[in-house]
Amino acid sequence: MKYGFVSFVGRPNAGKSTLLNRLVGTKLAIVSDKPQTTRNRILGVRNYEDAQVVFLDTPGIHRPLHRMNVRMVDTAKETLNEVDIVALVVDAPEAGGQGDDYVVELAKKSTAPVFLVLNKIDLMKKVRLLPIIDRYRTKADFAEIIPVSASTGENVDRLERAIIERLPEGDPMYPPDYLTDQPERFFAGEIVREKLLQFTRAELPYSSAVIVERFDESAAAPGRDGRREGLLKLYCTIVVEREAQKPIVVGRGGEMIKRIGSAAREDLERFFGTRVFLDLHVRVRSEWREDEGVLKDLGL
Repeated sequence: MKYGFVSFVGRPNAGKSTLLNRLVGTKLAIVSDKPQTTRNRILGVRNYEDAQVVFLDTPGIHRPLHRMNVRMVDTAKETLNEVDIVALVVDAPEAGGQGDDYVVELAKKSTAPVFLVLNKIDLMKKVRLLPIIDRYRTKADFAEIIPVSASTGENVDRLERAIIERLPEGDPMYPPDYLTDQPERFFAGEIVREKLLQFTRAELPYSSAVIVERFDESAAAPGRDGRREGLLKLYCTIVVEREAQKPIVVGRGGEMIKRIGSAAREDLERFFGTRVFLDLHVRVRSEWREDEGVLKDLGL
């Protein structure tokens, strides 16, 4: 048996979360076209016939301007020397900028083998790939260079085989049905935040957060099959930085927050397997990205 940890690192919006979801076979990380969507390290376990692989999705590495962003980037950097394989995920159609070069230099400092994963190949002509591969070969001695599409699944099986081949031998640490170390409360907040990102304008992703104030499962006891029965009650606060942002989230006559809540509730009920009551409120808290109390509530 093989066993080990693989960290996905890279620039924001490179597709690390989509790749994690593809590999573990379920949606653990929220996905958005907005950069810096992932704020926490998300662990996902995949069991193969001959291996157990622990994948770590990390926040995109960027220039941090707030305490929250410093914590996000530090989370990604810390995994570089804590794993058996570093998978540097690059947005292939957009590859080649200074930000990508910076992440390559960081990855080169890792003691683990570094895979270059050229993602989003479904969005480009294949003839463009070879020059990109040649350019990256001059930057670092990558253990593997593998083009993939996390969105369509193209070539992901090749990436899986290469990972398993490079992992050390060892017995699995997690039981066969183990999926992640994040609590259910975390996923509840992330699902709401995904809908917030989906339905609101571009200025909100960086300056908004979702805090789960109450996670009340007292009326949703497990049934005979282990699934919840009854009503799961969630009370969440959407935090924004400026008074002018609150009407954007609430919308005219409360239309926007109802839309966010309705879409989130559908996903929450699918995720938790039971009926969900979702209560959303909006609160203005200036400079919350510098606030230790809020960052603690967000697990940062």
